[in-house]
Amino acid sequence: MSEFANIPPASSAAVSGLVAPVPSPCVSLCKMDQDRQYCLGCMRTIEEIIAWSKADDDYKRAVWAKLPERRASQPADAA
Repeated sequence: MSEFANIPPASSAAVSGLVAPVPSPCVSLCKMDQDRQYCLGCMRTIEEIIAWSKADDDYKRAVWAKLPERRASQPADAA
């Protein structure tokens, strides 16, 4: 079982309800997937992680909205 399996995915309702400031999805488990596409902890791309601190709340909500699909697409043994 993956060490990331217990991280709950964000629902679209939860994403739309995120208030300002929008929290980071970082869970302090920083490890890129085998293809170096997504962080296995937060499911963000390197570009999204870099942009996060200066991004506006709409950008952050858009990133949050992508995370459940990304997590679902990762193999269970990705970590």
